[in-house]
Amino acid sequence: MKKLVPSESFNTLYKKIKTVLDEARNKVYRAVNFTMVESYWNIGHLIVEEEQKGKQRAEYGEYLIQNLSKDLTKQFGRGFDIANVWNMRQFYLTYSKLYAVRRESKTSKLYAVRSQLSWTHFRILMRVENETARNFYELETVKNNWSTRQLDRQIDSLLFERISLSKDKKGVLKLAQKGHIIEKPEDAVKDPYVLEFLGIPEKHQFKETQLEQALIEHLQEFILELGKGFTFVARQKRITVENEHFYIDLVFYNYILKCFIIIDLKVGKLKHQDIGQMDFYVRYFEKEVKQQDDNPTIGLILCSDKNQTMVKYSLLSESKRIFASKYKLYLPTEKELKAEIEREKNILQIESKLKEKKKLRMKNLKN
Repeated sequence: MKKLVPSESFNTLYKKIKTVLDEARNKVYRAVNFTMVESYWNIGHLIVEEEQKGKQRAEYGEYLIQNLSKDLTKQFGRGFDIANVWNMRQFYLTYSKLYAVRRESKTSKLYAVRSQLSWTHFRILMRVENETARNFYELETVKNNWSTRQLDRQIDSLLFERISLSKDKKGVLKLAQKGHIIEKPEDAVKDPYVLEFLGIPEKHQFKETQLEQALIEHLQEFILELGKGFTFVARQKRITVENEHFYIDLVFYNYILKCFIIIDLKVGKLKHQDIGQMDFYVRYFEKEVKQQDDNPTIGLILCSDKNQTMVKYSLLSESKRIFASKYKLYLPTEKELKAEIEREKNILQIESKLKEKKKLRMKNLKN
């Protein structure tokens, strides 16, 4: 009997049917996940209501949780250990208006976003006491499809604080309402970058080539840290000028900004020649690599330390396309981060005032 070979039309049909089934399974998963999360919220609501019926003793709450856990586990099996039942109670307290919003307005955008999050996502989010920060992480988790592990890492690395501390109050509010919007080069640059995922001890002596190799080995984590829109292009990108070869450490393309982003790695303090070298790389890309529909190339120097005097008297103080950021090999505390960013902001404010005075003085001389 002659063996039949599937035709192209059969393969097309199979792919379409597979797509239908995959979409159906995803819908079922989302529906089950949402129903489970909603039921946990309702359980938390019932627990809090019971606690508020005049029972003033703290021991009552503990007694209530322990006995609920015991009976629910007998009846329904796993998922109702003491810690998880406490989480359900905390879930309602943290998101007391979550499903009330649903009943009032089924088109609520906030509700629509939160309904896409899993119970594990919510358990992690409940650790974030600042409601503004929590709203930001919720939006970013859905937009970027963060796994629970990725969300946990972004919270631990103080992503919200690193982005928001350089913004005014309106900017912070916008982060909570819309998430991280990238519209201009500086929106895509952080300072500092946290590279704790490399596992390099803080005081360990290493070379730039070793740092580069470690970043390549942890490329997925590095792209997550870089942020939205980054795609990897090249490592040690060779460029040739008048028969002399130069090598750029890392090249990325950001599809949101529609431009190349060149990264140069430096161990130690930022030096004048580092800035000049990056300026050369950016100019080369502008002339030889960038396509007509690409936006101007961005240069980012990652260094372990920055000399503010060097920054002040170099093209970094005026360039909108070349940036220098510190990198940290450990997770900073919020106090450390605030102190560092406040120091940067104060320097920038002083420089801005000096520029304004200089412009005013020049204007007066002309008059």
